[in-house]
Amino acid sequence: MLTVSEIETTVPDLQPAADTAIQLDDVAVQYRLPTERIGTFKEFAIRFLQRRIAFTHFWALQGVDLNIKRGEVFGIIGNNGAGKSTMLKVISGVLLPKRGRVRVYGKIAPLLELGAGFHPELSGRENVYLNGSLLGYDKEEMEAVYDDIVEFAELKPFMDAPIRTYSSGMYARLGFAVATAHVPEILIVDEVLSVGDEAFQNKCKDRMKSFQEQGATVLLVTHGLETIETMCDRAMWLDHGKVRLIDEPSAVVAAYRGENL
Repeated sequence: MLTVSEIETTVPDLQPAADTAIQLDDVAVQYRLPTERIGTFKEFAIRFLQRRIAFTHFWALQGVDLNIKRGEVFGIIGNNGAGKSTMLKVISGVLLPKRGRVRVYGKIAPLLELGAGFHPELSGRENVYLNGSLLGYDKEEMEAVYDDIVEFAELKPFMDAPIRTYSSGMYARLGFAVATAHVPEILIVDEVLSVGDEAFQNKCKDRMKSFQEQGATVLLVTHGLETIETMCDRAMWLDHGKVRLIDEPSAVVAAYRGENL
């Protein structure tokens, strides 16, 4: 299945290479933030209608150019607030850039937040089908992989219990299992490997490696620099919304460590 997400831009209309999975051209994202803290939504609404709120503009991304190849595992590192999660949201279509073009060639499975879309009062079983539908799969498709999801998450005794009774580790295991139940064309992962115990993290890594072997593209954000070096084909260092370096993982990690660690 081929899907293309495209944003209008002022940059030239360049044709991507045949092996391109994700292409960003001069992408910029701007946030508008209040200059003072407002305690309640009611107070905010009143002051907004009265035009008594002053805003400042903050560039989360500036002039980002990037080309990720099909079947590539691409890592992104940077300090908190560097714009990593913003970039993933732009690629996933959650945010629209202020400027630039985003092209995505393939169906995306975004893991921006494990278990996003889970309902706390529904059971684990019900949430499997709910979350699967949000990812674009119908009931028959989810039924076909339900047993695999439960086995991977190791939650068989708890699948009829409400999600609100789950620990954070259980929540993470089920969220990852559902999102990766089908082999995606593009898998976007934001700090997933920082949750759960070591055994679960190793299972996540093994599954992502198997996806790559089957031709999937993986975009990975993590503070685990060793993970970037061992799992990725290339990496990017993002700093205050700007690209500092794109190179082999060892070179990017060395440059980042030299300035930040």
